[in-house]
Amino acid sequence: MALIAIAADKGAPGVTTAATALGAVWPRTVLLAECDPSGGDLAYRLPNLNGGVLNPAKGLLSLGAVARKGLNPGQIAEHTQKLVGGLDVLAGLSHGEQAAGLTWLWGPLGRAFAAMPGADVIADCGRLGTCPQMNDLLAEAAMVVLLVRPSLDQVAHLRERLSLIKHGRIGVVVVADPRHYRASIDEVRRIVGTSAEEVAVLGGLAYDPKGAELLSGGWGGRLDRSLLIRTARELAGRLVTRIAEPAPRPVRRGVGGRT
Repeated sequence: MALIAIAADKGAPGVTTAATALGAVWPRTVLLAECDPSGGDLAYRLPNLNGGVLNPAKGLLSLGAVARKGLNPGQIAEHTQKLVGGLDVLAGLSHGEQAAGLTWLWGPLGRAFAAMPGADVIADCGRLGTCPQMNDLLAEAAMVVLLVRPSLDQVAHLRERLSLIKHGRIGVVVVADPRHYRASIDEVRRIVGTSAEEVAVLGGLAYDPKGAELLSGGWGGRLDRSLLIRTARELAGRLVTRIAEPAPRPVRRGVGGRT
């Protein structure tokens, strides 16, 4: 159906937490894929459906081992696992050194994700800029979502990153303190100030450490009432609406967002 790539440029705005929260509330069938070349975190954060640990050998690493002669969407399900709560996940690499032998994989993987029948894919791509081949996956995404904290340095790096991504729709999401939630989003929108048709400030996601802790324990109850999940649900609905819209006419951007 559609590939949504979640990433950040610099700092630690919580890409894995955001991707997991969105997967938990996504209104359609979804697969959460750990695609951070630096290594995945879910095996250390979340239990599997039976309360045990995820198998680190089953996921992106095992898929890469069988995909050298070609990769089709039907192969992906053979390498997925279920998290607590029932969310399907393609577990990521254990550490960054494993990515060195898989630089060829990102393009075919992006094409397979984009062609998944009956399911969207939310890809946790971690921090951009560490693996140039990740651009091959981003090129297949229906939307690239960049997370940013409302600090001057992170927003400055975001503006530079926006000038470097040359393909597809780009959405900006502000990870904001609930005490200054709307003001932070409005300030980032003002500073980014892009007029590019395919770039949009989509809104925010609450910075909610307690909600993130609840996310590691299961779904339902207190987690459903957390600010993290409430804002993730609103953002998920907005993303699904966006990716259903016709793609905008491509606009060539130069440094600083000029066309």
